[in-house]
Amino acid sequence: MNLDIKTEHSKEEAILYIEGEVDAYTAPQLKEAIEPLTEKDGQLVTVDLTDVSYIDSTGLGIFVGALKSSEANNSKLRLVGLNQRVMRLFSITGLDEVIDIEEGKKEGTQ
Repeated sequence: MNLDIKTEHSKEEAILYIEGEVDAYTAPQLKEAIEPLTEKDGQLVTVDLTDVSYIDSTGLGIFVGALKSSEANNSKLRLVGLNQRVMRLFSITGLDEVIDIEEGKKEGTQ
């Protein structure tokens, strides 16, 4: 399955709308989209996972890398819109303890 990524920018926030499955094949595409955003000083990066049905360990690794990058660059990473299956994965791995995860969908212009 393909991964579709749309990005919205405001002055202090970037919102990524992700649709599809994040796996070993699509993770590089996600990394390419998210990494430059987390490298901007003071940037809030919100990733809307409402339309993501599956994430594998490679995808989780992308989010861990994005978290480390955001911490190193004084930016902030936030995940929203996780379904129960995806949220369970973050919970089992303990990533829900270190990544800011909010319930509900990000209200943007999409």
